[in-house]
Amino acid sequence: MGTARYLEIADAIRQAILDGVYPVGSQLPSENELVARWAASRGTVRQAVTLLGSEGLIGSRQGARRIVLRQERRHSFAELNSFAQWAQGLGLEVTSRILTRMRRPATAEEAGRLSLPRDSEILYVLRLRRLEGEPSMVERTAFAPWAAPAVEALPEDCVSIMDSLARKSGIVAQYGEHLIDATAAGTEDSALLNVRRGTPLLRQRHITCDQAGRPIEWTDDRYRPGSVTFSVSNSASAAPLERHRALPS
Repeated sequence: MGTARYLEIADAIRQAILDGVYPVGSQLPSENELVARWAASRGTVRQAVTLLGSEGLIGSRQGARRIVLRQERRHSFAELNSFAQWAQGLGLEVTSRILTRMRRPATAEEAGRLSLPRDSEILYVLRLRRLEGEPSMVERTAFAPWAAPAVEALPEDCVSIMDSLARKSGIVAQYGEHLIDATAAGTEDSALLNVRRGTPLLRQRHITCDQAGRPIEWTDDRYRPGSVTFSVSNSASAAPLERHRALPS
């Protein structure tokens, strides 16, 4: 019951921030006010506030009212946008740095995702992405052999590989399929994202194909907590599964 309660309070405050009740730069109500408003214990309120702080929505300084740092960063899958396009669309400063770029044999998963024969050579790229100067996402990508030379020609600080490929090489992403789950930060992730080992990370794995349906890349993206919120909109009318009222027996 306690766990559900602090999540309920966090959800309500988060929604109030999104609705502009607490604009960026404003102060949240004091701890005493939140305790009274929700008829909750101090421990429960502190759990809710700590959660919002871990998401980067509010400051978490001790002994002072929490300050709203930003609104939720929602990334919709309604359109096929790159990480840089999404960030720039929100007015965020985005930078990238290629840390590793090498050719090696594909793993069994990479070969399967990219529709390649087993042990085909792929281009492996490890990148660190930053938002507003803060490490936000670690990106590990396997590029198909036919796209590798164009990727190798790009500078290490290329902000968006896919945008650059479209402009310079005519390689245009036309289709994407996404898998979303959570994973614990390992040694490399924790060092790059400046989080503790074992910290839960939001993971997005996706395949990107060109106009002809050829796989371009298979990517494993791991986001620091609070960096992004994925948004998916759907409706019953758009779903292929028809829903019918049950007939009386």
